[in-house]
Amino acid sequence: MRQKFEIAILVLANLFVALILVSGSPFAVAQGQTISLEDQLKAQYTLVKMGSDSSGAAVVEQGTVLVVKKGGILGVPYSDQSMLSTKYENGAVHSPNALVSKGIGSLMSRVGKTQTTQFFQANVKVYPARLAVNLPKDQVVISIIDCDSCNNVDPKTFFKADVVFQFPHGTLASANPSQVEDTIAGLLAIDDSASNDQGNNGQQGDQQGGQQGGNNGGNNNDQGGGGQAQQAPQADPVQIEKGQTPDQVKAALGQPDKMINLGAKQIWVYKDIKVTFLNGKVSDVQ
Repeated sequence: MRQKFEIAILVLANLFVALILVSGSPFAVAQGQTISLEDQLKAQYTLVKMGSDSSGAAVVEQGTVLVVKKGGILGVPYSDQSMLSTKYENGAVHSPNALVSKGIGSLMSRVGKTQTTQFFQANVKVYPARLAVNLPKDQVVISIIDCDSCNNVDPKTFFKADVVFQFPHGTLASANPSQVEDTIAGLLAIDDSASNDQGNNGQQGDQQGGQQGGNNGGNNNDQGGGGQAQQAPQADPVQIEKGQTPDQVKAALGQPDKMINLGAKQIWVYKDIKVTFLNGKVSDVQ
């Protein structure tokens, strides 16, 4: 019995040492796990969540809005059980084979349905619905669904499609996630117009507020009988650029308070700015 116990202890000790030699730490398996490419991509692209209501298919939670950059992605209505795959490789879109589409249509006709297909046009906006990475095949597959509300489509159809991003053989396993995202963006780019629209709306609001404030101020001045109805426009700011001559600087800023002459190098000192000339041209401004 004692001999068996000693043998068991010896086996466990050998396994412990082997684990340390392989991983560098007995806890490395649990602690040293790296984040997979698929998880990193999913952190970049929020997937849409679909459901259904009284009108049919509906978006439950919006995902990242993507803009289709090139035509050729062939989709089918959301209600179809089938899904067509479009391959994107070396910057080119490879639409599904006509025979494949015809075969799916034939299968659907057996259950009394017709196959409807539609190409996603360039600049159409879509949601990512599924994302999967297949390292053995060097593929990233993204399922997309029409963002009908973004595209002002009514009634909503939510056309869908699979897009297979094909990478060169043996490269995806070691690819940088940012490089993979750049490849995806060649066909499905993240839409940043929403933030731009918000910025433009903010600017328009500021402009409208400024105009209203100016108008109110003018009205108050008119009622008081004293102030000017409009303020004079502000002059453009003075610009000093590299390569300008002393005469150009003097015309913009006037006579300097101090002039330091170091031969080929001259320094003009003003109240709140210092201009350095080298061989008669502006080389630095501080």
